[in-house]
Amino acid sequence: MGPILPETLPLFPLSGALLLPRGQLPLNIFEPRYLTMVEDALAVGRAIGMIQPSHDVPDPVPDSCALYGVGCLGKIVEFRELEDGRFLITLAGITRFNVVEELEIERGYRRALVDYKPYQKVDLEEDKSTVDREALLDGLRHFLDLTGPNAQEMLDVNWDALEQAPDEDLVNALAMLGPFEPREKQALLEAITLTQRAQTLITMMSMAALGQEDGSSGHA
Repeated sequence: MGPILPETLPLFPLSGALLLPRGQLPLNIFEPRYLTMVEDALAVGRAIGMIQPSHDVPDPVPDSCALYGVGCLGKIVEFRELEDGRFLITLAGITRFNVVEELEIERGYRRALVDYKPYQKVDLEEDKSTVDREALLDGLRHFLDLTGPNAQEMLDVNWDALEQAPDEDLVNALAMLGPFEPREKQALLEAITLTQRAQTLITMMSMAALGQEDGSSGHA
């Protein structure tokens, strides 16, 4: 029996945050509306919909901000309450969803009617599509050589671990941890198969590396 997929999800809009199926995303929750959202999720199903604003916005994200049409359902698998009232949680990615319709704000946070059907077949089973690991790791080496210590620190590269990781773990870790812009993260989320996500990663790293070489930004 598969996981329960609620038709209505609380939405957590967060620019630059990428959650993928079978990935894990740690979050520091401190805004009152999202503290309430987490409390409500813990009471029923532990489900939260991670989604990005569709353009640059100030932080915190205003409720009027337009969102991308695709997000990822996460299940709270770790929870800790701190003395200052913050929550530290970890979301495990279950499956992506399309936003069908946003609903009225309830208890301070946004909600949406969602549809999982386009992604269930890929997301709820291990994705065994092929990955060109050699091209991916070569692209990563070139990318890190040219983008410097900031990217290396963000990715915290352990080459032995990367080379031994299963294809899906390798691709998703690089996608979620990489220093990519929000729209690039969205492209990685919306890549349907693992093969497509890996190829998107290779392209992004190649463009970023070329940008460093010629002095432009290099982002897609």
